Amino acid sequence: MAAAKIPNTIEAWEEGLLGRDEKYVAVADATHEAALDEALGLQAISIRLPRQLIEQYKLIAHFHGVGYQPLMRDVLARFVPNALKEILEAEQEKATLANEKSLLPERRKKVA
Repeated sequence: MAAAKIPNTIEAWEEGLLGRDEKYVAVADATHEAALDEALGLQAISIRLPRQLIEQYKLIAHFHGVGYQPLMRDVLARFVPNALKEILEAEQEKATLANEKSLLPERRKKVA
């Protein structure tokens, strides 16, 4: 007797009724993994972190239902734009101060 067909609905996918059977699982080979990294613009790196920090990331990731490495990637992606903005603003302020300093002798001449 054939198994009853499960309708292909969003709910069936979300509830795990479709596509989660082990017979459909396979490990991607290195070529596919490299192609995926290239398509997503990802590069593998090696970094040493305190064990406690990794365990904390794993706890937070589990709470949010994601892996800890994608969570780390997300945290870094959120941090970098703000850090770049901070650097840009500091450089602009430095340039403004340098410009004001260069104008000081002219102002003194006008006053004298």
